[in-house]
Amino acid sequence: MTAVIDVHQHLWPAEFVERLRDRTEPPYLDGWTLHTVGEPAYEVDPAAHEVGKRAAVEQDAGTTLAAVSLSSPLGIEQLGDAALLDSWHEGAASLPEPFKAWAAVNLLEPDLDGLKSLLGKGFIGLQLPAHVLGTPAAWAGAGELLAVAERLNKPVLIHPGPAAPPAGAVPGWWAPVVDYTLQLQAAWWAWHAFAGRTAFPRLRLCFAAAAGLAPVHHERLAARGGRLGTIDPNLFVDTSSYGPQGIDAVARVLGIDQVVHGTDRPYAGTVELRQGAAATAVIRYNNPHRLLFGVDPAAER
Repeated sequence: MTAVIDVHQHLWPAEFVERLRDRTEPPYLDGWTLHTVGEPAYEVDPAAHEVGKRAAVEQDAGTTLAAVSLSSPLGIEQLGDAALLDSWHEGAASLPEPFKAWAAVNLLEPDLDGLKSLLGKGFIGLQLPAHVLGTPAAWAGAGELLAVAERLNKPVLIHPGPAAPPAGAVPGWWAPVVDYTLQLQAAWWAWHAFAGRTAFPRLRLCFAAAAGLAPVHHERLAARGGRLGTIDPNLFVDTSSYGPQGIDAVARVLGIDQVVHGTDRPYAGTVELRQGAAATAVIRYNNPHRLLFGVDPAAER
């Protein structure tokens, strides 16, 4: 079985679950019912966060590393609930193999020294919510955090943040399909408008969920006077929630080497992308390895 690296999963440690149950304002858990501001109440499957069962799933999949991320749609980075954020880091740090975790920060008062400490203690990189990066000025405002990741040779994952409270009743799929993709697209274009690569020449960056398919709109960018430029070897998108059509379209713009395997488990799973055995191996191992560690595993042999 070919080794697999999954850059995007969600697994709630027991400490994190307990703290969510202690809260009385969204986000909070009532038993296993999750309440948030912008989405309908959601019935969480307890088995999805049972560490032993999840580890067995990854063993069956051949996963050598699964990078779990804080659930940014809960809005935790802007709550000011230090205990909740600490419970995530404490629990995530104790997860067994093959799990590693993305670090998160309190965006109200970012603790740069605290972030450095987490990244030095085994956290795989920094996760930032897309909804706070939707303008060039917002990327500039996150500059100190990005600089920490770049200096420490750690990647940054851009993940959807909280959905906007709906004006009326909407189906349960609305936020993931509409809000999340719009956030990711805005953050993608804002990174380019900010000239992020000029500001951070060595920073490795990954947009979850294929950046909401933003790369597919680069033809429209050209038609309106913009320019993509050359392929950026340090700018990646993950495959979560997309299949053969979406990923093929993105790969035609960015190149197959910029696509990384991310399942978003337990909310989605591994999808057969129909790219062929060689390309699939590159997407599921070589590219994620380059994103996370900055080195092509083929060059290490």
